[in-house]
Amino acid sequence: MTLPSPEELVTRLVPPQQGDPLLLGLRNLYIVPTRFGWLWLSGGGLLLIVAIQTQRNGPLLLSYLMLGLILLALHLTHFNLQGLELRCGEPAAGFAGTPLAYPLIARSRHRREGVQISWQPISGEGVAADPLMLTLRPGEQTLALPWIPPRRGWQRPGRLKLVSTAPLGLFRCWSRWEPPRAQLIYPRRLPGPVASLPVLRSASGSTSHSHWEREGTEQWRDLRPHRPEDGSSRLAWKPFAQGRGQLTKQFSAEAGEPLCLAPAAGLPHELALEHLSERIWQLGHQEAIYGLELPGLRLEPDSGPSHRDACLRALATSP
Repeated sequence: MTLPSPEELVTRLVPPQQGDPLLLGLRNLYIVPTRFGWLWLSGGGLLLIVAIQTQRNGPLLLSYLMLGLILLALHLTHFNLQGLELRCGEPAAGFAGTPLAYPLIARSRHRREGVQISWQPISGEGVAADPLMLTLRPGEQTLALPWIPPRRGWQRPGRLKLVSTAPLGLFRCWSRWEPPRAQLIYPRRLPGPVASLPVLRSASGSTSHSHWEREGTEQWRDLRPHRPEDGSSRLAWKPFAQGRGQLTKQFSAEAGEPLCLAPAAGLPHELALEHLSERIWQLGHQEAIYGLELPGLRLEPDSGPSHRDACLRALATSP
C-alpha cells in the first residue's frame, strides 16, 4: 500500500476555501518541501553529521549555509502567495464542450513570480485545460482561466488550485478555492433536425406582431429609430450621412414567413436541444426572424443578438 504524500493528505483532510473574495494568508496556505527540497535538506543534514564527526570547519560552514538557505526559502515561497486577493469576475455565457474563459480579478501589492493556476473538476465532472504559469504584476489585473464545461445550465468550473515553488524550488506552497459564481452554459452545437411550427395568427389573418422586418430585399417601406440589436447591415446610411441620426430600415413581410422552432419529435431531449442550439446560432448570424417553443415556454418571433441570446438562455435553463 502506497502512503499518500503530505500534499495529498492535506488535500483530503482540509476542505477548499469558500466565499468571494479569497485572501491568501496563514490559514489557507499550505507548504511542504519539494523532492529537490527533501534532497537539499538531507544533504545539508548529512554534511552536518560528517562535519561534526571529522571536526572540520569547511563542511560545517557549508552545512550551515545549506540549512540556512532552506529556512530562508520556506519564508520566501510562502510570501510569494501570501496577501494575494482573488475575486470572481462576470463570466460570459458559452457553449458546452468548447473552451471558455472564466474571469478572475487578482489584486497584489507586489510582483509575484511563477504562480501556477489550474482547475480541479468536482466529482470528476468537467474537463480542465492545461495549467497556466503566470507572473502577477503589482495592482489589479483580470485573469481569463480556460475550462471546458461538460453540460448545459448554470455551471461552475470546479476548484481552483494555486501553486508556487518560486523562488528556489525547495518548497511547494499551494491553496484551493471554489469560486461561487456560476457561468451560463448553452447546449453544445450539433447540426441536426429541428421542428418548425406555424406562427399563430390573429383573427384578421396577421401575425401577433404588427409587422415583420425582413431583410434580403431592397424594397424597404419605412424607417424607425435604430436599436443596438438591429445590426449595422440594416442601418440607413444615406439619412445618417445627411445628419438625420441613426435609422433602421423596415422591410415588408413578402420575403417569407417567420420561423417558430421547437424540439424535433422522436429525439432525446438533450439531443434535440443541441440541434436547436446550432440552428438558432445560424439564424442569429443570418439576422433572420424566428421564435422558439419549448415545454412551458414560448418566445415570439424576433431577430437580433438579444433575441438570439434569450433563445439560447431558454435552451440552457430548460428542465
